[in-house]
Amino acid sequence: MIQHLENIKHKDSKNFFLIAGPCIIEGEDMAMRIAEKVISLTDKFNIPYIFKGSFKKANRSRVDSFTTIGEEKSLEILRKVGEKFNIPTTTDIHENDHAALAAQYVDVLQIPAFLVRQTDLLVAAAATGKCVTLKKGQFMSPESMKFAVQKITDSNNEKVAIIERGNSFGYTDLIVDYRGIPTMRDYAPVILDVTHSLQQPNQSSGVTGGRPELIETVAKAGIAVGADGIFIETHPTPEIALSDGANMLRLDLLEDLLQKLTRVRESIL
Repeated sequence: MIQHLENIKHKDSKNFFLIAGPCIIEGEDMAMRIAEKVISLTDKFNIPYIFKGSFKKANRSRVDSFTTIGEEKSLEILRKVGEKFNIPTTTDIHENDHAALAAQYVDVLQIPAFLVRQTDLLVAAAATGKCVTLKKGQFMSPESMKFAVQKITDSNNEKVAIIERGNSFGYTDLIVDYRGIPTMRDYAPVILDVTHSLQQPNQSSGVTGGRPELIETVAKAGIAVGADGIFIETHPTPEIALSDGANMLRLDLLEDLLQKLTRVRESIL
């Protein structure tokens, strides 16, 4: 189990843990609906669970792309989810000032892949005392994440984990190098971000594409090579989601996936 991630409901589980939720907070009813469904499944399969939702999206392809329903409104929804279901929550931050702000509402602060080399941002996140998850840049080697982890621990915070989210493969595709998971586990617990690893960025339309039909394949492989956790963005109707719908898992498909992943996990213990 991942001892560095505070406030996770351990449930005496030897299973992987799950970070899951919508790409972005679209509203309170939607967030509660997704959290309630995922909790029913994680309870069923004895999977420790962290609810994820972005309170703001800063890395957008176009100026007219959706970014937030309101920063504090979204953060308040995240707090309500955590309190109602007694689960930890996480969101990504993009600016130094966001660290202290988001830390008032969530349990885990996520550093986006494009910002993981930004020292001031990492130090600000570490200073909150919250657990910090570091997304490996698409342009970075597994070995280079050692130094990102050190920025957190050198800031007197040992609660850190790494999120693998694929490497750039040409201009418009990503690919997961599974050799990096055991390498990075020498530095910190490793989470495989399945759905973002299946993005197809930099499309000519300005809207990121994806290959959600490969979610099961990528997730199974991640568990098989020893990932400590799995990250999946999910939505009841991805086709109308306000962000990253092209690579999200439809919520009604999550149960079958978690059942299969649990079996893979059991087979390698």
